[in-house]
Amino acid sequence: MTAARLFTASEVAAHSSPKSVWVTFKNKVYDITTFLDSHPGGDEVILEYGGKDITNVLSDVDLHEHSDSAYDMLEDLCIGELATEEQKTAKIVTLTANGPTKRKGKAEDLNVDMHSNTDTHKDFQSQKFLDLNKPLVPQMWNNRFNKEFYLKQVHIPRHLPQPATFFTNPLLEMLTRTPWYVIPIIWFPISMYFFVYSLGIVSLQWSVICFVSGIFLWTALEYVIHRFLFHFDESLPDHPKAFFVHFLLHGVHHYLPMDGLRLVMPPALSFTLATPLVHLAYLLFKPGTVEAVISGTFFGYMCYDLVHYHLHHARPLLEYLRLMKTYHLDHHYKDFEENFGITTMIWDVVFQTMMKAY
Repeated sequence: MTAARLFTASEVAAHSSPKSVWVTFKNKVYDITTFLDSHPGGDEVILEYGGKDITNVLSDVDLHEHSDSAYDMLEDLCIGELATEEQKTAKIVTLTANGPTKRKGKAEDLNVDMHSNTDTHKDFQSQKFLDLNKPLVPQMWNNRFNKEFYLKQVHIPRHLPQPATFFTNPLLEMLTRTPWYVIPIIWFPISMYFFVYSLGIVSLQWSVICFVSGIFLWTALEYVIHRFLFHFDESLPDHPKAFFVHFLLHGVHHYLPMDGLRLVMPPALSFTLATPLVHLAYLLFKPGTVEAVISGTFFGYMCYDLVHYHLHHARPLLEYLRLMKTYHLDHHYKDFEENFGITTMIWDVVFQTMMKAY
């Protein structure tokens, strides 16, 4: 067994900036830099304890309650142990023997393993779920899981240093990857087309009113789709092919919540979901009105996908977005059956699906 790498308290204390954040927990050392953007409480909470011991913080339930998955993720970020006094003395002697040009405390000079993502081999061996070193779609298509096991596993977040592989076929693989900027490139022109079309039938004032109504309508659709389509966990049939559909729709997002190329909806899927809703809108509203409502709804959807990406991969400057980041990541890391809103909490309040902490 390889001996654990040892660090002194002063070495840990030197890592307290956004570029490199280390902490100690029960005499182990953790590099939590990569977790800054995804911490439900915001990066400022982590930076407050950068370079310090967080044992008492994590054990105080009233101060900062953490889920089981949070502790599992913390283990993945372990880079070594805090040296005892005897080990500290031996470590200093070893460093000195390496010569005066050795820069003590630099991770690369001390041969520290900076890998802070899920150990894919260990994860597969212990959980017997999916092998993250192989394409995921064929594994899910041929899965033999039962419902209880599948739902438990898919809601335990894993983290990879690069996007996961879905298919061996490069064309199919490309279709599963959607950079965030594709969303406004596709949906903003479509939204504006419908809005301009409505202006040829109704007044500007009425078009604007319907456009805003469409944005509000989207917030309701966002909640309904997220809660009842993406999280149809309780009614999910206990069948491998049902798990396959669930995984592709939304399960993979909970399984790999920080996969930057699977955070916004692929255009093929969004068009598939939008088509019946557009047809329904044309049955419910009059010409001119319907185009303005659709325009606002598409605009709302575009904002939703961009906000969703922002909450996962950015450090929001606005207080509201910082709150929504915590709110949404609590959905991922604490309770996936609550906090369904992405851009607003209003529908969680109405339907009482908000965590008690808010």
